[in-house]
Amino acid sequence: QVQLVESGGGVVQPGGSLRLSCAASGSIFGIYVMGWYRQAPGKQRELVARIISGGSTNYADSVKGRFTISRDNAKNTVNLQMNSLKPEDTAVYYCYAGISWGQGTQVTVSS
Repeated sequence: QVQLVESGGGVVQPGGSLRLSCAASGSIFGIYVMGWYRQAPGKQRELVARIISGGSTNYADSVKGRFTISRDNAKNTVNLQMNSLKPEDTAVYYCYAGISWGQGTQVTVSS
């Protein structure tokens, strides 16, 4: 089990971009699945994107074509590039790796 720390959240206007990063305390080489969930106020936590160790990815329909997930085994990080952000993307974003979870980072999309 590794410790995860997210960064990169903040406030952005609609149409803007943010890049979230999740740094692991140890090697992620053997971790099969890593990804990002999000939880908006009053809503259930939902999967945003995940990446398998071989490189295949899955995205929520609501973010396809706008978000890109990547992992860097050498740097022990998983990243989420978010473009064309919408107000409905506002949520706390959580990184996960295997059974480990980060503490979350707030993303607010507002004009």
